[in-house]
Amino acid sequence: MFKAIRIDKAEKSTTAALTRFDEAELMEGDVTVEVEWSTLNYKDGLAVTGKAPVVRRFPMIAGIDFAGTVEQSSHPQWKAGDKVICNGWGMGETHLGAYAEKARVKGDWLVRLPEGMSTREAMAIGTAGYTAMLSVLALEKHGLTPKHGPIVVTGAAGGVGSVATAVLSKLGYHVIASTGRLSEADYLKGLGAAEVIDRSELSGPAKPLAKERWAGGIDSVGSTTLANLLSMTKYGGAIAACGLAAGMDLPSSVAPFILRAVCLLGIDSVMCPIGLRKAAWSRLASDLDRTKLAEITHEIGLDEVIGAGAKILAGQVRGRIVVKIR
Repeated sequence: MFKAIRIDKAEKSTTAALTRFDEAELMEGDVTVEVEWSTLNYKDGLAVTGKAPVVRRFPMIAGIDFAGTVEQSSHPQWKAGDKVICNGWGMGETHLGAYAEKARVKGDWLVRLPEGMSTREAMAIGTAGYTAMLSVLALEKHGLTPKHGPIVVTGAAGGVGSVATAVLSKLGYHVIASTGRLSEADYLKGLGAAEVIDRSELSGPAKPLAKERWAGGIDSVGSTTLANLLSMTKYGGAIAACGLAAGMDLPSSVAPFILRAVCLLGIDSVMCPIGLRKAAWSRLASDLDRTKLAEITHEIGLDEVIGAGAKILAGQVRGRIVVKIR
């Protein structure tokens, strides 16, 4: 038996509670991991509060990513004692997840912990930071460099936005940080933002084309915000879309795409191919200032996750939260 946050199906909702879970009930997988650290992402908040139908099977152990040490393995790539990271792949949704002292997964889902990085640091980055780096890689693949102009980051005080701001600024980009919490301006400038703008500038109905303001962007908000970003993107620019905090709709037009050759780059962290995952974690090891990472990280215990889940949905969480499992 081990500690875990278990989600069960109630009559018209779900319930989440910290309880004991039987190891015999773990799902199939060729690697068993002693989980040391996890983190809290927006999707985790949805799962533990039941605010959206994230969980697809019951009972479920919540948590979409972990870092820890291999306990047992029949997979040829992994052996006991290896330090590993796992993000996505349906954990916490269709596969028993990370808010537990043990996890059993497929070895093909795992990434080796980068040299010099601790398991705590890996989860301070977590899915949010890994998604931010996937977005940076997509913008680079599109051909954007600092010389092309500013990069806008929405939801900048959140997990994805904080890491994106820190990484982009270190790479030499002029970062425009958009936030609904202007009280966080000093925090964002400390991460490297050159400008901080109020999200209200991006919240009204989007024009087909507006004044060109940035060469690209990373958006974790979606909906009207994303529509406005596209309308304000310079000719040949691109926006990496990786979130939907404001909704799944996109009230835009084709004008930015056919009149300014703007590209919308979709970012998926859940089923992302393993090669790209390895590239993202390698870049995070080299391009993310660990000092800044420590400054934006707050630690909680497993017993605090459910309460913190409600706070992240309410936009009351700044930066990253790591969850100490053991």
